[in-house]
Amino acid sequence: MEITPHCVVALTWTLKDTLGEDLDVLSDPVEFLVGGNDLLARIEEALQGHVAGDTLHLHLEPEDAFGDFDEELIFLEPRARFPDALEEGMSFEGTALPEGLSAGMPRDRLYTVTEIYPEHVVLDGNHPLAGIALRLALTVNAVREATEEEVGRGTAGTGFFTVQLPAPGSDTRH
Repeated sequence: MEITPHCVVALTWTLKDTLGEDLDVLSDPVEFLVGGNDLLARIEEALQGHVAGDTLHLHLEPEDAFGDFDEELIFLEPRARFPDALEEGMSFEGTALPEGLSAGMPRDRLYTVTEIYPEHVVLDGNHPLAGIALRLALTVNAVREATEEEVGRGTAGTGFFTVQLPAPGSDTRH
């Protein structure tokens, strides 16, 4: 079966930066919905017409991947507003951030703590791969028709290439 919109593909890949450093290696096949929210548009375009067993090598500029790095998504916030157990690398959904932070912080973002100072915390609302050109070697392991449920949800259940926030009101921290 050829890959078309609204089918499910099982992929493995190696994701590298332009210096050749591995960023992610997916050794076991994972299913993604083509034509949904699981994959970047550029990857979906490249997959069209391919079949199980095909291997693709893609170069993705930031605008085709996770966007350019936006310095306006870096916020310096009061340390006292955060839990004592705060660590660099912790993430907070925008909807679950403590009260009293900058009013201009978009709430539909995932914020990562990048630095902690005695009086302040630096929060970064950019995707961790924003501003980075990527090289992706992927293999199509299988292709199948998507179920009505998968098409309705817009996902096969995996959203590696998107940051999906939990339902409003959730207090999940990563």
